[in-house]
Amino acid sequence: MMPILQIKNLTKRYGGLTANNDISFDVAEGEILSVIGPNGAGKSTLFKQIASFVSVTSGEVLFRGKTISNLAPHVVARMGVVRTFQETTIFKSMTVRENIIVAHHLRSKASLLGFFLGSKLARADEAAFGKSADDIVDFLGLEAIRNELASNLPQGHLRALGMAIGLATGPTVLLLDEPFAGMNHDETMKMVASVRRLRDERGVTVMLVEHDMPAVMKISDRIVVINFGEKIAEGTPAEIQANPRVIEAYLGSEDAAIGM
Repeated sequence: MMPILQIKNLTKRYGGLTANNDISFDVAEGEILSVIGPNGAGKSTLFKQIASFVSVTSGEVLFRGKTISNLAPHVVARMGVVRTFQETTIFKSMTVRENIIVAHHLRSKASLLGFFLGSKLARADEAAFGKSADDIVDFLGLEAIRNELASNLPQGHLRALGMAIGLATGPTVLLLDEPFAGMNHDETMKMVASVRRLRDERGVTVMLVEHDMPAVMKISDRIVVINFGEKIAEGTPAEIQANPRVIEAYLGSEDAAIGM
């Protein structure tokens, strides 16, 4: 079976700085794959290229066999490859539910003028978006904060809202950027369960960049490790934990930092 995503020899240079160098790996449909590495390893740049928010210097990203590199980000998102941005995509003056409804407009059938004039198609879109938003709220267990202003949310709930906004776009592949950052242990385990349900019940393929290594080891089917812009390892959590190159890359950190 063809991988749902193929990253082929991806390289990104900023002048004399090489942020990513000749990185290749595949993502299987229905997989949860994590990208890890020390600070400054090039993880965020890699994610930005996959979602086409940053152009590639060389190499390519393929989604279902079709090159998506250097397309407009909204085109890639409409195709089904969606990256979450956490707080940068959240309207703090809106409620949780309103934020999720707004995110649905990426797949609206009505035009902007139609929404302005309140056309029949626009009203149908709004009704469908409201129903879908309520479904996402229930799915992620956000019922208690459904009508809470985003500006009042603690970090853990903001992360959950970021994932809800990504889910509202109808993704096939969801790229989660540090989904567990700022969460306590209980919040992290709840989010881990939500990500698994997203894959198991909704069929969404998940990639994530994350620094919480115990959570990564718990949730991942496979892990890709990059360091100084290059891929140094790829494998199951058990294989990554035992990989000498990975251990060397994390020297200076406690063993617990890589889940050991």
